[in-house]
Amino acid sequence: MTVELKIGDYVQGKKFASLEHDFKGEIEKVYENSVLILIKEFAQPDKPVVDEYNHRAVVRKGDAKLIKAAPVVAEKVKPEA
Repeated sequence: MTVELKIGDYVQGKKFASLEHDFKGEIEKVYENSVLILIKEFAQPDKPVVDEYNHRAVVRKGDAKLIKAAPVVAEKVKPEA
């Protein structure tokens, strides 16, 4: 069973490419098979790479581990006229 990731979820991403350590951040956008993560926590040796990536990374959904789900916002129901 897979967890449905959504905007605002706090996740851990696996290291990839030039990043030598795993990182944590908030999902900004959800694609069909991947998510765009705003990197908020990372290892100091990865700082130049994170800065180069503008604190963002696209990660496969299977490589993003949910840490904390975004709060559920109830939709307001408009009364019928």
